[in-house]
Amino acid sequence: MLFFTADTHFRETRGIAIDRRPFASVKEQDETLIANWNAAVAPDDTIWHLGDFGRGPTEEIDAILARLNGEKHLIIGNNDPEPTRAAAGWASVSHYHELRVSRFEGGWHPANPLDPAPDETRLLVLGHYAFRTWNLIGKGSINLHGHSHGRLKPITRQLDVGVDAHNFAPVSLDAIMARLIRRRTKNPAHDRDRG
Repeated sequence: MLFFTADTHFRETRGIAIDRRPFASVKEQDETLIANWNAAVAPDDTIWHLGDFGRGPTEEIDAILARLNGEKHLIIGNNDPEPTRAAAGWASVSHYHELRVSRFEGGWHPANPLDPAPDETRLLVLGHYAFRTWNLIGKGSINLHGHSHGRLKPITRQLDVGVDAHNFAPVSLDAIMARLIRRRTKNPAHDRDRG
């Protein structure tokens, strides 16, 4: 399965105060985030972290990454210093990524050119920040982001995947698509206006 998350801020105190996270300490926050991550993500799943993973020496970031399930990809956020980016636990590290996904009867998956014709395909545009416009916005592409800690008003085909917006846990691609489709059917005129 494919998962997305952002804004974990491992080893950081300021998220507890600024974002009013319900944790008494950084240790409680980090242990809860790790438990929630591993409850959702299996060892053979893939997860994209859309920035602000955490701060600390590379060895400590590696120790956290080693405790987290899944193949982990990092989209760099404004609070991901060099030691975080340099950790060996990342399968990839970049500022931006585009990922094509396909829907079959069993759900949504990363697109594979060898697959039979899917029921539907979409382009996911991944970045730490919410974009005002993005590649193929008029063709149904979706922007997934972090950074805003659930504070931005949702718009069509855009979703904050940060932990503050999703009960301190990663969110699956299937859940994202179901949520965006529900939002679109509630306001189809808005969807038409956005292209």
